[in-house]
Amino acid sequence: MADNNEILADLKKSVETWNLALAKTATQAGIDAGMAPKDIINAMGDGMAVVGDRFDKAEVYLPQVVAASKAMDVGLKLLAPLMKGGDDAMKGTVVMGTVEGDIHEIGKNVCCAMLRGAGYNVIDLGPDASAEKFVETALENKAKVVGGSALMTTTLLAQKEIVELIKERGVDIKTVFGGAPCTKAWCDEIGADGYSASAPDCVDLINSIY
Repeated sequence: MADNNEILADLKKSVETWNLALAKTATQAGIDAGMAPKDIINAMGDGMAVVGDRFDKAEVYLPQVVAASKAMDVGLKLLAPLMKGGDDAMKGTVVMGTVEGDIHEIGKNVCCAMLRGAGYNVIDLGPDASAEKFVETALENKAKVVGGSALMTTTLLAQKEIVELIKERGVDIKTVFGGAPCTKAWCDEIGADGYSASAPDCVDLINSIY
C-alpha cells in the first residue's frame, strides 16, 4: 500500500500530466488512507501551479491547461461528499471570479479548489465577471467576501470598480484580490480588504476575515 508521500506525489503528477485515471486512483487512495481533503486538494493544486507556470513559459498550451483542470475536477468530485455536510459544516460563502475583460482562470481555479478544501462554500463566477455580478452574487448568497483575480495590467482597474460599487451600495462585503500584476500596494491604494499572492495565501487571508 502506498504511503502518504507517494499518494501526494501521484496526486500532483496526475494534474501535471493531465492523467484522469491517476487522478481518480490517487484521490481514492488518499481518501482510503484517511487524508484530509485539503491535503489532497493542495497536492493537486501544486500540480496545477506547475502547469500554470509551464503555460506562462509557453511550454504547454490552453488544451493542456484545460486537460489538467479536468484531472483536478475528477479528484474534487470524489472529495465533494466529504466536504459537504449542510451549510453548518461550511465556514462561510466566498464569491470568486476573474474580473471583467480578463479570461485567465488557472490561479483562480486553484484558489477556488483550495478554499473548498478548507471548508468554504465557493461560488465561482468564472472569467470576465463584471463588478455588478460580483456584488449581486455576494448579496444573493450572503457572502461576506468576494475575491477577484486580474492577470493583465489592463484589467486591474476592474478590481477598483468592485471596491467602488460596494462602497456606493453601502453593503458589508470584504474584497480580496490577486493576480500577476496585482500587488499589496495596489490593493491598499484602491481600499481592498486584502491581497493574496498565492492560493495558500488566499485561504489564510479569507480565514482571517471569517
